Amino acid sequence: MRAAELLDNEYSGHFGTYIKEAGDGILIEELEISLHEFIRFVQDIPMDKFDYRYAEGKWTIKEIIQHVIDTERIFAYRALRFSRNDKTSLPGFEENDYADNTDSNKRSIQDLLTEFSAVRHSNLLFYKSLSEEQLKRIGTASNNPISARALGFVIIGHAKHHQKVFKERYL
Repeated sequence: MRAAELLDNEYSGHFGTYIKEAGDGILIEELEISLHEFIRFVQDIPMDKFDYRYAEGKWTIKEIIQHVIDTERIFAYRALRFSRNDKTSLPGFEENDYADNTDSNKRSIQDLLTEFSAVRHSNLLFYKSLSEEQLKRIGTASNNPISARALGFVIIGHAKHHQKVFKERYL
């Protein structure tokens, strides 16, 4: 299943930005490929950049990596709920509150990448377990409709978005 195959009713709002960022590869393959691309990309960042902020109040690269991990967990949880036909509308989340309540800057980059890998591998297994029917189920998150399969592309696109941010503002 490719992002281009998503129907118009499967997502709206800000989710579309991340879906476009994901590209048009096959969902399961892109979840795997983007895992390795993200890790390789981060491993090539100079060590002195991980605690760098390009402006006052902006996150460090370590904080952004933690944000990517936290956000992937939230998106996967939403996909789990919707794939199981849970019709409960799920609220948004305040990303700055999450960032303010981590110790990511005290962690090693290897520890953060190990956690990212574990989360992504768990989500790969989850997505591989879903039937076509389960993937197409739609719920509401952040006041916008979104399907379980669209959330998979959002996961991919969100990490790619932050790789671009690293390139444009940190490196």
